[in-house]
Amino acid sequence: MQTNIETDVKTVWGKCSLIIMKLVPSQTYKTWFEPMVPLEFADNKLTIGVPSQFFYEWVEEHYSTVIAKSLTDVLGINSGLVYRVIRSNDEDLKHETSVIREETKTSTNSFKVLIKEQLTPVETTLNPRYTFNNFIMGESNQLARAAALAVANNPGKTSFNPFVVYGRTGLGKTHLIQAIGNHALSSGMAKRVMYISSERFTIEFVDAIQTDTIKAFSSYYRNMDILIVDDIQFLSGKEKTQDSFFHTFNSLHQLGKQIVLSSDKPPKNLKGLDERLISRFQWGLTADIQAPDLETRIAILQKKCGDDKVDLPQEVINFIAANVTSNIRELEGCYISLIAKSSLEDKDINVSLAREVLRSVVTDTRTPVSIEKIQKVVSEYYNIPIDMFRAKNKKQEIASARMIAMFISKELTSCSLKTIGLHFGGRDHSTVIHALQTVEDQIKLNSKLRAEVDYIRKRIESSSD
Repeated sequence: MQTNIETDVKTVWGKCSLIIMKLVPSQTYKTWFEPMVPLEFADNKLTIGVPSQFFYEWVEEHYSTVIAKSLTDVLGINSGLVYRVIRSNDEDLKHETSVIREETKTSTNSFKVLIKEQLTPVETTLNPRYTFNNFIMGESNQLARAAALAVANNPGKTSFNPFVVYGRTGLGKTHLIQAIGNHALSSGMAKRVMYISSERFTIEFVDAIQTDTIKAFSSYYRNMDILIVDDIQFLSGKEKTQDSFFHTFNSLHQLGKQIVLSSDKPPKNLKGLDERLISRFQWGLTADIQAPDLETRIAILQKKCGDDKVDLPQEVINFIAANVTSNIRELEGCYISLIAKSSLEDKDINVSLAREVLRSVVTDTRTPVSIEKIQKVVSEYYNIPIDMFRAKNKKQEIASARMIAMFISKELTSCSLKTIGLHFGGRDHSTVIHALQTVEDQIKLNSKLRAEVDYIRKRIESSSD
């Protein structure tokens, strides 16, 4: 055993590495030991950086004896090892790392484990900007937001498990599901929270197959307090990944851990997914996020102005909000482009400048579908006077056409249930909900009706180009 040890961290790790190379296959060394980074050596303790908590847990489970022997041979029986998770783009590893645990050698055969500190129990990849405080609530997302907060305050303990949020792109799904994780962490309701896209989950699963680390991969994700998976629809067609996620889902659910998912459509409409997965996605609560109404769009822009300390004239805010109706991402894109154009070209911000920006930024130049347009096409198809949609007439053919028009209005516009009801003679939202459910149930059973609705929808969409 050596008694005079050179205290340079790279030298110490280099000597340990030479010993490890003799004890493990070359491919094992390349996969699990080459990515390690020597960080510090002090008080006979070596600090090693590893790329992820998953990586650390696998090494500890399978190669702790090998590492212990190398440390004993190089540093003696009173040596110690500290693992830290580091990110590949960290400029200052010492300040951006998180100590996982410290292991101190106390005999020739065992490690005494001392938990030193754990600043970040798991690298969550959550965006800290996505919080409930800066998520603007409106009629289009009210249920989803309220349910998300309930989940964040009591993860795994409500009936909202899994909690599935669905809606078109750019409506705030990612913001909302990450807000759950951020809130749960900051309030101490959860310690291990992982946010991951379904594509990233697939990539990591394939990597685990290639490196024969499936057991560690599964163990890692099944030890989360909250698992948040974005864009679950992209698991479509990936049978082995779906199978792995199915078992991960079951394990977390049985342990009372929270599962949060997002998708571009309701679980029952997802294609290419195993029926047993779809069934489980429907165990908890499914909430949709619709395109924001005018008032919500105005509130989003006002919040952006307040956060950025930008003084935007109200008429400009109103103009942007009235003309950008598709999604929040495009709304914010117009706002940013307007500020940039004003600054770079030294122009005053006014409606004229906003109109210029909209022409260059808004990608969807089609005339928006209106409820009036839908009513016109439906009335022509069924040869029913358009004013009958607003009348109290309950004749079956009129009521049926009215419900179909309501159903298509919900599909093709961003209007709220209340707004749709107002266009159909001031009917309340419960009447609209009944109409939507009735038509949805009927088109599943009646192929003729389904073909009629498809034909009407196509006519409306083609006439709005």
